[in-house]
Amino acid sequence: MTGAAGAGGMGAADSKTVTVVHVLRHGEVHNPDGVLYGRLPGYHLSELGMRMADRVADALGERDITHVVASPLERAQETASPIAKAHGLDTAEDERLIEAANVFQGRTFGVGDGALRKPANWRHLRNPFRPSWGEPYVDIVVRMKGALDAARDAARGHEAVAVSHQLPIWTLRSFIERRRLWHDPRARQCTLASLTSFTYLGDRIVSVGYAEPARDLVPPHLLAGAKPVKGAKGFGA
Repeated sequence: MTGAAGAGGMGAADSKTVTVVHVLRHGEVHNPDGVLYGRLPGYHLSELGMRMADRVADALGERDITHVVASPLERAQETASPIAKAHGLDTAEDERLIEAANVFQGRTFGVGDGALRKPANWRHLRNPFRPSWGEPYVDIVVRMKGALDAARDAARGHEAVAVSHQLPIWTLRSFIERRRLWHDPRARQCTLASLTSFTYLGDRIVSVGYAEPARDLVPPHLLAGAKPVKGAKGFGA
């Protein structure tokens, strides 16, 4: 679980500085129509989602959080809010933490009455390795790693929270842990309101942890696809 080598010219003290960036997936969203909301505005946390955000804020209450940043989408900002408030901070915004682009945004996605029913949409499924239906995985890695490092710099020697979305978080983690980027979405270990925590020694990532502080609030059917990833360590380990 190692990342890129540290930047050249870094002082000896800085090279031994420990910084943790907790990348948090937002809570449940109010989405009664079941659409793929993607980057669309106007999608807020549900009542349950707000409870999830409060639960994570409680879990991080004693942590040395000095920086909170979030995707510009409402659900991410709302998830970050109680954490920032608990630590007396403002929530910064980083566009690089935004949800992945997807051509099916704004539509239901399925075989029945969803977008897959229309043959015209099938061309978007031709290459799952890129993927052909949305933002390339490599582009997601570049922007998410940039946001992660920026949060590290803002909280150097302390801890930061960066609120993002499932696919960008999982793609970033897969890159850091040197797994292939294309994957079965059902195998992502990144449930609602989960924390994927990256520990830096200087500018180098030395470990990745994972925790679900609000697991008991997550609807069971949304936990069914989460499979353990070998080597993952729990939050606080």
